[in-house]
Amino acid sequence: MTLRPLSLDDRLSVTEYLRQFPPEISEQTFTNLFVWRNTRPIWIDEYKESLLFFAETKTGLALLGNPAGPVSLSEVFDQYTSRITGAERFPKEKLPDIAQLHGAKVIEDRDNADYVYRREDLATLSGRHFTKKRNHINQCLAAYECSYEIITPEIITECLAMQNRWCAARNCKTEPGLCGEYQAIEETLKHYTELHLTGGAIRIEGNIEAFTVGEALNPSTAVCHFEKAMTQFHGLSQLINQLFAQNNLADFIYVNREQDLGIPGLRRAKESYSPDHLVEKVRIVLDESNMK
Repeated sequence: MTLRPLSLDDRLSVTEYLRQFPPEISEQTFTNLFVWRNTRPIWIDEYKESLLFFAETKTGLALLGNPAGPVSLSEVFDQYTSRITGAERFPKEKLPDIAQLHGAKVIEDRDNADYVYRREDLATLSGRHFTKKRNHINQCLAAYECSYEIITPEIITECLAMQNRWCAARNCKTEPGLCGEYQAIEETLKHYTELHLTGGAIRIEGNIEAFTVGEALNPSTAVCHFEKAMTQFHGLSQLINQLFAQNNLADFIYVNREQDLGIPGLRRAKESYSPDHLVEKVRIVLDESNMK
């Protein structure tokens, strides 16, 4: 075993593995793994022509998602039993026959299921079930002069300044979750060009008041990593969502907008956009006494 902490130097090798073995879960992009490393330290290893991701959790080190490569889950567990507690965010559809897991416990993880939408639905908002979304957008456009632009290195500083204003309004420093998210967004924008991301921003009266960032997850699906809008502008969050799908994601069929973390308001918001499907995930807890 040659476990090592994930670093920016691993970007090309990790990206190549994920190109060969396209992921379904939102956690498995180099961006996601890298920018959240301060609150979720990531370790990687190569085993049997496969790349493995491990996350530090409250109970110890755990496999994060499925291997990028041909190695089986049971082989990973046999090899790493003494080092890991199990697996987190493992895609349910990749779960092997339970008999292969040597008595491991499988737990549904609904809070971390990814919401996946048809890009066309987000871009057009057509149909009666999107009437409220269209109304919010129309109210925003009627009240404010909004202009959309693609994020380039020249406006990264402005996006960071907006994020600072958003955090000041939400008192991020007192909430660990928002503080961790701030660090991840800062890392994302700081390395925006190196990570080959795509993003969009909306200006109102010359100031950036909303921005969003994403990238390709697999050939048919984009993933939206972050979306922020200043809350005093009614309808702005719906507008940035729509314009990003229209202008940046036209090459994709689906958009993965990540999980709701079990937060009731966030769950309602994600469900209100009528997802095409969920990428279901499970936790796997090893029983060492039953392992080979």
